Amino acid sequence: MLLKHYSICLLLIFCLLAPMFTQAQVEYPYPVQKFNITLENKPVQIAYMDARPDSSISSNMKTVMLFHGKNFNGYYWKDVMAFLVKAGFRVLVPDQPGWGRSDKPELHYSFHLLSYAMNRLLDSLHIEKIYLVGHSMGGMLAARFSMLYPGKVEKLVLENPIGLEDYRRFVPYQTIEQLYENEIKATYESYKKYQQGYYPQWKPEYEQYVQAQAEALKSPEFPRIARVNAITYQMIYEQPVCYEWDRISAPTLLIIGTDDRTIVGKALLSDEDKNKYGQYPALAKKTKEQLPNALLFEVPGVGHIPHVQDLGQFKQVLLTFLK
Repeated sequence: MLLKHYSICLLLIFCLLAPMFTQAQVEYPYPVQKFNITLENKPVQIAYMDARPDSSISSNMKTVMLFHGKNFNGYYWKDVMAFLVKAGFRVLVPDQPGWGRSDKPELHYSFHLLSYAMNRLLDSLHIEKIYLVGHSMGGMLAARFSMLYPGKVEKLVLENPIGLEDYRRFVPYQTIEQLYENEIKATYESYKKYQQGYYPQWKPEYEQYVQAQAEALKSPEFPRIARVNAITYQMIYEQPVCYEWDRISAPTLLIIGTDDRTIVGKALLSDEDKNKYGQYPALAKKTKEQLPNALLFEVPGVGHIPHVQDLGQFKQVLLTFLK
């Protein structure tokens, strides 16, 4: 009987501690450095990784900069960084202000402001030209950066970017207070459920990206982080880039997982509208025609994150374009 009670106690302890194990801090693949900047009169530290080929690899003297999506941070670029460095590239991966290891101040977040911060980071490192890759929200940011600083971007890659359509035209408006109430209720399970929608089929190896996002839940500053999450949702909603594709002069590659049906604010839509919008194959073809110098590569059977779901094909296509 005593052994039975002891076993039950162990089981209860494990159940209580299990969330701590599943939400352990992920380890970034390269050292994290910090860049100090002032944004709206607030001191902000931007975390970034700066990976360079070692002496055994011949460097091509080119820099690739990677912009992450809204529900991610620099961590999920780890496998892409590895093959780019092996191919001789210097690879710069920032956590945007408001994400990951960077500070998360309350600001008037905008793609213009984030682009300004990224340009200042490049200037601090004396980098004059880059190959720019943006995924999801990072694709919207990469597009805006390319419009604001065309002289810096030699080539542009948009991987399943959101913002190929104007969400204001069909997603109901929500106030910051409404968005905050949703964000403050977030749990590990709600983050996982959302990320499961990125893939046609969930695999255990995707769990690490939920863990990376869920680190914020353990922070004593989570209420402020939740508000920043609300503000940056509104940034995406209110600041479309899809009417200005003709302003991008750099050669551009669209890499599109054809099974992606991501819509910002999808939960607010009727079933009819969920099926009507977020049609990435059609949106990508339309976007390609509006970009002055663009190629489109479709990845059949792949969802929102080709560089995670099909790294091999992503690697081949990206390196071919960059070289």
